[in-house]
Amino acid sequence: MFTLFFELANRVGFLIMISFVFSRTKPFKHIFVTNIKLKFTDQLIMACVFGGLGILGTYTGIDFKGAIVNTRVIGVVVGGLIGGPIVGMLSGFIAGLHRYLIDPLGPTSISCAISTLVEGTLAGYLSISFVKSKNPILFAWVTGTVAEFLQMVIIIIVARPYAYATNLVSIIGMPMIIMNAIGISVFIAIVDNIKKLQDSEAALRAQQTLKIADETLQYFRRGLKEGVKQVTEIIYQMTDFKAVVITDHERILGNAGILEAYNREGFPIETDMTRHVLETGHYLISQNTQGVNCLYKNLALNSAIIVPLKLKNKTVGTLKLYKSEVNGISIVDEELARGLGKLFSTQLELSQIEKEANLRTKAEIQALQAQINPHFLFNAINTIVSLIRTSPQDARNLLIHLGDYFRNNLQTTQAFINIKDELKHVETYLEIEKARFGDKLNVTYDLPDEMDFQIPPLMLQPIVENAVKHGIFPKADQGNVHIRIYFDEQFSWIQVEDDGVGMDMSKWREGFGLENVKKRLKAIYGDQHYFEIVSEPSQGTSVKIGLPREVRL
Repeated sequence: MFTLFFELANRVGFLIMISFVFSRTKPFKHIFVTNIKLKFTDQLIMACVFGGLGILGTYTGIDFKGAIVNTRVIGVVVGGLIGGPIVGMLSGFIAGLHRYLIDPLGPTSISCAISTLVEGTLAGYLSISFVKSKNPILFAWVTGTVAEFLQMVIIIIVARPYAYATNLVSIIGMPMIIMNAIGISVFIAIVDNIKKLQDSEAALRAQQTLKIADETLQYFRRGLKEGVKQVTEIIYQMTDFKAVVITDHERILGNAGILEAYNREGFPIETDMTRHVLETGHYLISQNTQGVNCLYKNLALNSAIIVPLKLKNKTVGTLKLYKSEVNGISIVDEELARGLGKLFSTQLELSQIEKEANLRTKAEIQALQAQINPHFLFNAINTIVSLIRTSPQDARNLLIHLGDYFRNNLQTTQAFINIKDELKHVETYLEIEKARFGDKLNVTYDLPDEMDFQIPPLMLQPIVENAVKHGIFPKADQGNVHIRIYFDEQFSWIQVEDDGVGMDMSKWREGFGLENVKKRLKAIYGDQHYFEIVSEPSQGTSVKIGLPREVRL
């Protein structure tokens, strides 16, 4: 038995070494350790990979009394824990079928095939508990132990003759249970370590994105063609990319890094990759020299990512980031580039808004400026920065909400928008505030099933912001905001109530947001609307708006 322990330990070590090398590849990181919902094609790939590791475990096994002492279970169980039921079942089927086919008349062939399928299926259905586990390595070890124990039971039940099966299990049982459980836990430890490293890299990239956005804001506020040289230089200095290029829809506007020596500013678009991004509006990655280095044969630029720059959903330019290594664009590089593309697009929209300011009415300009509150932006950024290291995924989600919030704020060219769109804007704002206040802020909705009617843009959000900022925030304990929409024969009603600190009714006009809403309603509807504020100190505030029903779609 001790000899089996030693030889099986060698096989486990070999399989772990293969797994470690494989885990360093980009496809493994992209599919197996990122927090994404796997597509069915990804699940099939995972099943083939882990089924293949199971087959490798069989081929490297030890022939022993007509059976094979093997590490097949490592690949199958790890696949199930990481990939879920489909991956676990399919990888178990692949490895189990292979075990049967290489020796269909062997005394343990059928029992090993059945047990491999059972082990993979068990691990797959434990995947949800595995993901939620506080100690995934211990969870993997326990799962591996149970899975191998089940294999021994199945061998005893299925293999014949019975005396042979029980004698075999008495010899190989402990070595296989102990060593394979250790192998599974080590494999999971490798995956867990890679995930932690990627989270750390992603946190660094999130910090870079915020810093770059802050540094480049003053230049993009001038438009796409102004300050491009400074923008590319900032990105080059603050990242490890070897070259940075920004184009409009036709020409190269600026570049930094090792491409500066070629002085291509003002030249027409030169690569099919760039043209493809401009035409489709989707980002593109090239991990090899084809299409990247063909124009600059003396430069070591072997991989690139190109992201679109958009203005009101129309692609107006590209941001191109190059690296010298083949396959040099990592997952975190991809996230950084896409994040910069979205932020720059938002800054371009802000620039466009400023250029069109003379075409807006005074009331619209005031309403828009009232919502772009610098204190709110700084508070949101501080919250994101505080989450970057403790919860990178929450920080990324909050950054997306912040981008959506300002994008919606800037898209106010229409005289009316659907109430559903305004509510989405309010929900984005509240998600950011909930990240700041936590359990202190509770929001409830009372909405009808059908509410397709139009309101002036930025009408509801200032009221909700007033409830949070002046009602709930100063309150010592938890506060509640209730948003209600209903109808009667004459009006479409919108009501926002809070149980915050309330206010003196003689001072409510000091809140610019509410006063601005009242003036805009008066300018649009004249006397054909209803606006009411009811508030008492320490009793909360209620704001009620009635819009004439003829505006309803």
